[in-house]
Amino acid sequence: QVQLVESGGGLVQVGGSLRLSCIASGRTFRIDTMGWFRQAPGKERQLVASMTRINENTGNTYYRDSVKGRFTISRDKNTIYLQMNNLEFEDTATYYCAWGLGTQLQVKTVTSWGQGTQVTVSS
Repeated sequence: QVQLVESGGGLVQVGGSLRLSCIASGRTFRIDTMGWFRQAPGKERQLVASMTRINENTGNTYYRDSVKGRFTISRDKNTIYLQMNNLEFEDTATYYCAWGLGTQLQVKTVTSWGQGTQVTVSS
């Protein structure tokens, strides 16, 4: 099993930036996907961005349409990051790191979840 620990959430104003971090521990398969979901009060959990590990040097990324050009997912060893720039009010949510087998992430296929970190965008 994989354990995920998140950090980096906080309160920012519209147009500001935050960087989320997620440290993974435990053995993982060589072909897997890590990413970030978010869930706002009264709404369903939605995939924000994901990165599939192809090999040690490359991977495929996915971004939700509403965050393209503003968010960047990256990986360094056992840690993944979500750089969030030009934040909007609609980005306010609890953000969850996630891990799953294969090349895609869906809520129903996620194997491991982080504990969640709150992102609040004001004004």
